[in-house]
Amino acid sequence: MTFTRRWLLGALLAGVATPALAEAPTRSPRPLRRGGAAAPPDASDLVARAALGGAVAYVAVDAATGEVIEASNAALRLPPASTAKAITALYALDRLGPDFRFTTRLLATGPIENGIIQGDLVLAGSGDPTLSTDALGDMAAKLKAAGVRGVTGRYVAEAGALPAISAIDPEQPAHVGYNPALSGLNLNFNRVHFEWKRAPKGYAVTMDARAERFVPPVAMARMEVVTRDLPVYTYMGGQGSDSWTVASSALGKAGSRWLPVRHPETYTAEVFQTLARAQGIDLPAAQVVRVRPEGRTLVEWQSEPLREILRDMLKYSTNITAEAVGLAASGEASLAQSARAMSLWANGSFGISAEFRDHSGLGGRSRVSAADMASALAQAERRGLGLRPILKTLEIGGAKGRRKPGQPVTVAAKTGTLNFVSGLVGIASPSGGRDLVFAIYCADRTRRDALTTDDRERPQGMPEWTARARGLQRSLIERWAALPA
Repeated sequence: MTFTRRWLLGALLAGVATPALAEAPTRSPRPLRRGGAAAPPDASDLVARAALGGAVAYVAVDAATGEVIEASNAALRLPPASTAKAITALYALDRLGPDFRFTTRLLATGPIENGIIQGDLVLAGSGDPTLSTDALGDMAAKLKAAGVRGVTGRYVAEAGALPAISAIDPEQPAHVGYNPALSGLNLNFNRVHFEWKRAPKGYAVTMDARAERFVPPVAMARMEVVTRDLPVYTYMGGQGSDSWTVASSALGKAGSRWLPVRHPETYTAEVFQTLARAQGIDLPAAQVVRVRPEGRTLVEWQSEPLREILRDMLKYSTNITAEAVGLAASGEASLAQSARAMSLWANGSFGISAEFRDHSGLGGRSRVSAADMASALAQAERRGLGLRPILKTLEIGGAKGRRKPGQPVTVAAKTGTLNFVSGLVGIASPSGGRDLVFAIYCADRTRRDALTTDDRERPQGMPEWTARARGLQRSLIERWAALPA
């Protein structure tokens, strides 16, 4: 069976599922430049020069007409890495709406008499992934302004808005800050700040929940410096506590880093208790619950609208934000169920055949083809649901200092990087040319699968491989921009 460019155009616009593309040619014919000018480098030459190993898959289509500009291995399903966040953003916008806001509340289960709540004070979470220590500090100040000085009952931290998840991807090293836990109460992207300084005897260490205006110390996360070389970090979780050790040989004179929090509801509750105490409000130790007690709202804190949250998520590729908005959008009881719900939504909405195992792309088990990703993005653009206004923009080509400056191309895109996996998807707008929707995936799964857990933070050869992959992605976009319309 022969597949023409017109057929692939129709498949991308209509959203034909990936299995139907399985017999498509692995490469499109090389287009020639009009007017006798030298043609841009051949795509296969660019791929060969990158010397990535594994697989390279890509597709580029005219955003207005859907004409296929070029495609190679377009039906091959590869790990999307953080480009999965583009689908998560579309899913959340569809299910929650662009104006949705997370709301964190302080509730009183009884009346206030002489500054004392006759009952419980409830810190009620909504799963807000952007809640910060500064926001909690402002809530404590508002609680004081409401005349509260204490409670006769309990101090309750309610965290049932989202399922409790101990780590986004269990296969990641325990200490990496981009792989935290999730809960209905999240704080500072569920990271704690660890700082150390050499002291006359050993090291002085601090663990705090710093933000721009408040830097409260944290007791639920503890660090011990141990005389050893490896492992650099060890972790042990207790009842609402995180216990760490670090190798003294790795510390040097002084430094700091963010570590993940594995009990975010306890962390958030403790930080608010500390900030409330600074306002003269005396609270007992928190009791964590997952069912919200009935009560009257005293103070509430609202996040930015969802569209702005997603803008930051796509710019900074924050994993916890992707997981929280995906879980909020699905309402499912686990991350696996939530990812499955998003997959069904994406496949049904765009006629594709993707499989997502999470909402952030942090795990390596999700699969999507370049054809499916480009199809989803192209259809979203046509329906007015596109992500172009909130995607990160960059310029490719036309750089000063080049012997032969290329045509500048403005790109609104989402990157994705895992160990020996690199993706770039989005919309390219050449200066004076046609807009292109594209998806490019590079993956050496053999090298990735060979890594041990301890190797995954900084695997040997990874920076060089990623640099070559990104160079290939830029070169392909420059090539497509230079091809005749």
